[in-house]
Amino acid sequence: MNSAVKKYRVDLNKLMQVYAANYLMFCRMFPTDMEVGERITMRPNRHTEPHAMAALELSCKEQTRYTSLFSIRQHFRHNLPGISEPHMEVRLYHDAALAEVCSSQQISRLKPRYDYPNHHMYQQNEKQQVNLFLYDWLHFCLVHRVAVDASTE
Repeated sequence: MNSAVKKYRVDLNKLMQVYAANYLMFCRMFPTDMEVGERITMRPNRHTEPHAMAALELSCKEQTRYTSLFSIRQHFRHNLPGISEPHMEVRLYHDAALAEVCSSQQISRLKPRYDYPNHHMYQQNEKQQVNLFLYDWLHFCLVHRVAVDASTE
């Protein structure tokens, strides 16, 4: 009986598939040609159920020829004790058609793999989980046809 712990390995193929799917959904939902510093707030349409989604704030942090960096923040309608509002920075690679979450919540720079256990108690596949969260969130918005009224601030 071998009691050796199997070391976690990043499944690059799966991760790249998530990046590609996130890019397609992101471009379908949000304007990607925003100017640096431009910010838009999107609120659910009147026809959307009131509890379905809170307001989203999208701001452009960086634009280059082949990449864009966006900050996404979701503002809850009501203050929920112990639950922080989702916030992440997503880099779009336009030449490769990929979208990668670069930072999320309290993690300023995501590593592909973390040793476990670690001081911050991140999962070994924290980067993959955060990118899957973005996928699930964008997918929810598209599947449920969450309509938004965009307003520039």
